[in-house]
Amino acid sequence: MHRYDPARQRLAIGLAGLAGLVDATGFVVAGGYFTSFMSGNTTRLGVDLASAPAMAAVPLALIGCFLIGVIGGALVLRRARGWHKRALLGLVAAMLGLAAASLWAGREWPFLTLAAIAMGLANNVFSRGGEVTVGVTYMTGALVKFGQGMAARLAGEGRPATRGYGMLWATLAAGAALGGWLSSHEPRIAAATAFAAAVVLCGAAFRIERGSPLIEG
Repeated sequence: MHRYDPARQRLAIGLAGLAGLVDATGFVVAGGYFTSFMSGNTTRLGVDLASAPAMAAVPLALIGCFLIGVIGGALVLRRARGWHKRALLGLVAAMLGLAAASLWAGREWPFLTLAAIAMGLANNVFSRGGEVTVGVTYMTGALVKFGQGMAARLAGEGRPATRGYGMLWATLAAGAALGGWLSSHEPRIAAATAFAAAVVLCGAAFRIERGSPLIEG
């Protein structure tokens, strides 16, 4: 996070909020499975295999769709250097738009699969040299960095590399709270809100890359 300028940091924080919103909506719609938190789906896969094998197809399908998004996003990243953020976020917005339309039509499974693909795509937005530099849909690493930064400050040391990760986690949590609240009233509204947020983030990426096209990552 600390290697990026403030505009890119805000974009990363916004993406984390979007991931929380999408994941909470998917969690409600799927009845306890995730559209971006694949560690959770992997745990559910193991539990389902042991206790209800027929249900294992649900987390397995979501993991597969997420992986499709990651692979597709990585291929886009290779071909769109210098404008990959707007390209990827345009695809994320398109997937979430189709997902929202599916949910409004009463089709839950297309919503879940499209949302999982979108979250896989989103994880390529902040990449450098083929490696993800900021994970925007999973926060274990962010919490570790935040904790390490807190320990350094308690010891009277500075650790700039850990700055911003607490905010990243907090924003994902806030997005999840919003998604949970909206979904408890009407999941379709939550899905439409996620689509609108993705469009806004795509616009922000366009302005960022137009202003500093030579900065990668």
